Amino acid sequence: MSTQPLNTWIQIPQNSDFSIYNIPFGVYSDDTVKHHVCSAIGDYIIDLFELERAGLLQVNREVFDKKYLNNFIKLGKSKTKEIRLKIQSILCDEKSVLKTDLVFQKKVLKKQSAVTMLMPVKIGDYTDFYSSVDHATNVGKMFRDPENALLPNWKHLPVGYHGRASSIQVSGHSFHRPKGQQKPADSEKPVFGPTKLLDFELETAFIIGKSTQMGESISTQKADEYIFGMVLFNDWSARDIQTWEYVPLGPFLAKNFASTLSPWVVTLDALEPFRTKGYEQIPQLLPYLQYSGNKNIDIKLEVLIKPENATETKVCESNYKYMYYTMEQQLAHHTINGCNVNVGDLMASGTISGPESREFGSMLELTWRGSKPLKLNDGSERKFINDGDTVILRGYCQTNNGIRVGFGECSSTVNPAKNNN
Repeated sequence: MSTQPLNTWIQIPQNSDFSIYNIPFGVYSDDTVKHHVCSAIGDYIIDLFELERAGLLQVNREVFDKKYLNNFIKLGKSKTKEIRLKIQSILCDEKSVLKTDLVFQKKVLKKQSAVTMLMPVKIGDYTDFYSSVDHATNVGKMFRDPENALLPNWKHLPVGYHGRASSIQVSGHSFHRPKGQQKPADSEKPVFGPTKLLDFELETAFIIGKSTQMGESISTQKADEYIFGMVLFNDWSARDIQTWEYVPLGPFLAKNFASTLSPWVVTLDALEPFRTKGYEQIPQLLPYLQYSGNKNIDIKLEVLIKPENATETKVCESNYKYMYYTMEQQLAHHTINGCNVNVGDLMASGTISGPESREFGSMLELTWRGSKPLKLNDGSERKFINDGDTVILRGYCQTNNGIRVGFGECSSTVNPAKNNN
């Protein structure tokens, strides 16, 4: 792993997710700006509209005065990569006008704490995969057969389903506990009411950066050309609703009530130095799913639960490198039948669990269906997620010499009981 040394004139806190090696993209608003495309460095956002208004990025600045990143992404990876490198250059240039002109600097650099981050992309379609072998094995052991946990198709293709895009929200939102049908074990008939088994799912997602036409397929070798970047993703689940409804077509009301994504899109270019070897895939996959090289990514992930009016507790530490199927394989499989994709489409990894119990990416696994409650720092216990709880996802990559590229936070809150009526 090699990363070209870069030195910026901006003071960056130690262990900041937003180092000079990152330069992610998002959209912000504040008291004076309705919506501008931005990047991040340390504790600051970088207003790219203002940077371009000074003639520093050499692109039509209108793409930076948009509610979403879609128009910016449509410039193409060669152009967005050029812009990212130019931003790095400006932030490393001691003679840059951004450093020397303090009035201009104040327009461009704003504290992240003083702005509101918006949904980064307009999502047309959303697909969720089921690609962690440890997660799939755990679920199979719980609900099917401990000796034959994986279904026969699992090691032949990346299982996925089409999800609901309209209920995906950016980090910081809250939502009502969902209601639906559940079938208690001691009842012959279903009952209706709020879910009793609300769960998080630790995931990442990738954003499509290049559209295709119906009938086109994307190979594993070409897939990276169609992936703009990655975000953190919490695919909330209502386990009791899911258990009753999922046969034969899969989850519906158990999943479509809310999902949460982080506001910063970290580019594949920033993540490239952290590529790592994936699983040996046995049995051998069909040719269209085969790939070469290191395609997994070493992204350290964690989940914390913060009860209402209490401190947070870390309940999970996992890693994206535990994914059995890569993003490239997921995209190749998604399009092998000629399904077209569009800029801004979101494709989620599925729950990311590791081999150790502390690395399980859901409460379903961490508490083993509620049989092993977790103790939180405030002394309370959790089998699943309570009203008033905030669930926080964090993720970052880091080299041995401290170079760090992170995603920020992906957080959301279940409304307190008094607001869930």
